[in-house]
Amino acid sequence: MSDRLAVIPQYLLPKQALTALAGKFAGAEAGSLTTAFIRWFVGRYGVNMSEAANPDIASYKRFNDFFTRPLREGARPLAEADYLCPVDGAISQFGPIERDQIFQAKGHSYSTAALVGGDRELAAKFENGSFATLYLSPRDYHRIHMPCDGRLTRMIHVPGALFSVNPTTARGVPGLFARNERVVCVFETDSTQIRGPFVLTLVGATIVGSMATVWHGVVNPPRPGVLREWRYDDQNIVLKKGEEMGRFLLGSTVVMLFPKDTLSFNPAWQPARPLRMGEAMGGALR
Repeated sequence: MSDRLAVIPQYLLPKQALTALAGKFAGAEAGSLTTAFIRWFVGRYGVNMSEAANPDIASYKRFNDFFTRPLREGARPLAEADYLCPVDGAISQFGPIERDQIFQAKGHSYSTAALVGGDRELAAKFENGSFATLYLSPRDYHRIHMPCDGRLTRMIHVPGALFSVNPTTARGVPGLFARNERVVCVFETDSTQIRGPFVLTLVGATIVGSMATVWHGVVNPPRPGVLREWRYDDQNIVLKKGEEMGRFLLGSTVVMLFPKDTLSFNPAWQPARPLRMGEAMGGALR
């Protein structure tokens, strides 16, 4: 079956309703039902609880508490690199931005302006730059960390669809990551090795109940259906490389944008390669 045919049912599903229902369940304290579901989930997806700060499945009152669990100290040492991988997951795609086009899958690209919610001035900063799209599977650690030092300047919540973001859907749905609901976080960095803006985008998906950042808390819900923006120019919100910046309440994808001539990717990176948060993503082009 072709990827286009495989994703047809997703166009028909009531994705918003399913996601709202899943969000309610994930946030509910359902006692033994919650514990039984977490045990099933751990077994079904092979979640490594030995890495968790709290490996006791029965101690999690809500599924969200389990899903966004912190790791034990030392589970993810930070590499000596200018840019770090911000998540556990797998590489969907990465490489150069061709003018304003981000490669999604064979036959599919989308624009930087579409990704960031239509702001062409912001998108222009990444013309011929670099991008990385990283997929988080259900088994992965779902907190997101900073790839480098950054000062937050803006956050944009872009309403959209809630297609799955698995590899089959990425190959079958045109412009997937610019169609789905997303939270665009814009940073400036000014260190010895790295200068300029970068974007870290949290992309929602079917069953992804919400996304949250450390400075705002839960961004969605609410889902008012219109673009929302917050500016932080008058605040000094600075996050260090490797520091937590947000989390998915049920998993999804991160898309990062970097300006031209700033990043050289780790030579070991290849599409579909598994990733661990804190490993080397690349070096600064000096």
